[in-house]
Amino acid sequence: MLEWTPLWWTAMDVLADILNRVRLKGTLLLQYELSCPWSVALPAFPDAVFHYLRRGSAVVALRDGRTAPMTAGDFVLITHGEPHILWSDAKTKPFSLLDLDRRPAHLGSIRYGGEQEPISTMICGYFGLSYPSRSGVLERLPPILHLRLDRGWIETILQRMVSELALQRPGQDAVLSRITELLFADVLCSWAKSLSPGEGGLLGALADPHIGKALQLIHERPERSWTLSQLGRSVGLGRSALSARFTRFVGRPVHRYLVAFRMEEAAFMLKSSDVPIAQIAPRVGYRTTTAFSKAFQQHYGLSPGRYRTRKAAADVS
Repeated sequence: MLEWTPLWWTAMDVLADILNRVRLKGTLLLQYELSCPWSVALPAFPDAVFHYLRRGSAVVALRDGRTAPMTAGDFVLITHGEPHILWSDAKTKPFSLLDLDRRPAHLGSIRYGGEQEPISTMICGYFGLSYPSRSGVLERLPPILHLRLDRGWIETILQRMVSELALQRPGQDAVLSRITELLFADVLCSWAKSLSPGEGGLLGALADPHIGKALQLIHERPERSWTLSQLGRSVGLGRSALSARFTRFVGRPVHRYLVAFRMEEAAFMLKSSDVPIAQIAPRVGYRTTTAFSKAFQQHYGLSPGRYRTRKAAADVS
């Protein structure tokens, strides 16, 4: 525990950098009052789905047999939108959630189930990525995250989202997106704090004293021509040890991660600024615009100029 504090600040720096590049769509919230016995099935979603249990109990079950028993105050994130079932009684036949009244939370609760106590109250919604990240932090999350967030804070932010949904005012989507990003960031940070070094892919790797420092250096200086030897000396590991440890913890070799991060950094600048491509190239480690454009085309399937034009058109529409 004594080592955790400095490592955690390093992890937070890199995690903040990653989250700064994530853009989330507004979140539709549905609120349910479920009386026993009940069981509802959700199909596959393109985005992450979450469930927050305000009262009662429930079980979340994935198709592969994994389950997550929930009590009041629990928050579950189905990270890849996999089909799943929520139930109070495993013997009850699931009813499709999409066939229930899909009334937004600000219009009241949707009631379903039998006539027995206790009644479980749940808020459900989803996180939609506007700009999918290739850094590895999102796609490498486990299928299900089961957390206990600060209950007062989560109640406050969900209620704020419910209230915002009811306003129907100009700019509402932008407000909801910012609130959604706050919620998503808190979920990831809370989960990351629970990890031991080596667990949880990239987020767990941030807690390792060597790999966390290597990731911090890459994020701080993506333009540098990092070699395994240089990076290893900077973090106190030999070349072979760094290579093996980085690949095991992060899930990809150092060079592949560096290239992917450079491309993501470049993509972020292309869609969020008017910095000329010739100036972006050296900022992400390429001496010439030609070399940068070739690498970007290989990574995204589009030239930098075309990528910028498409993203600008998508934002307008």
